[in-house]
Amino acid sequence: MLNIVIFGAPGSGKGTQSERIVEKFGLNHISTGEVLRTEIKNGTELGKTAEGYISQGQLIPDALMIDILASVLDHFKDSKGVIFDGFPRTTRQAEALKVMLNERGQDVSVMIDLDVPEEELMDRLIKRGQQTGRADDNEETIKKRLVVYQTQTAPLKDFYRNEGTYYHINGVGSMEEIFGKITEALEKVK
Repeated sequence: MLNIVIFGAPGSGKGTQSERIVEKFGLNHISTGEVLRTEIKNGTELGKTAEGYISQGQLIPDALMIDILASVLDHFKDSKGVIFDGFPRTTRQAEALKVMLNERGQDVSVMIDLDVPEEELMDRLIKRGQQTGRADDNEETIKKRLVVYQTQTAPLKDFYRNEGTYYHINGVGSMEEIFGKITEALEKVK
């Protein structure tokens, strides 16, 4: 199984590159936001519990998120692997993901870090906001999101370095160039 954590700041191209990885390598894509919306929409027990937290403006506890991801993962019976997009976001979540995968005889194969300078991220997200009308793609909100990323999420790089699965990708260039670098990294761990 090729299990990938795709990592990067908002606007780094995770979603775009995930789609390409899924297509080329035949993997399943687990986006935590999509998973939560689906669980809630389907009225599952996990979804009802998650909705209780979300409706009160609270973050979903790590243990609940892991249970939800485990449920989704267990539905991929003949999967070649999975891309985890949007999870983990903290070292505690990375540790919990490792335990959950190990219980299934699996592990994270590689953590792809799409590294993009902050000025470029700002430009990309402002343009995306202008094109899509996304309310959270404005300068003030983007700056806040980048601070959260740097303080809470960026420390995951060290976790995956210590695991020996960290792979840095320069996330500036054409989509094809970046995907070429990602493909090289994945071919090494396949």
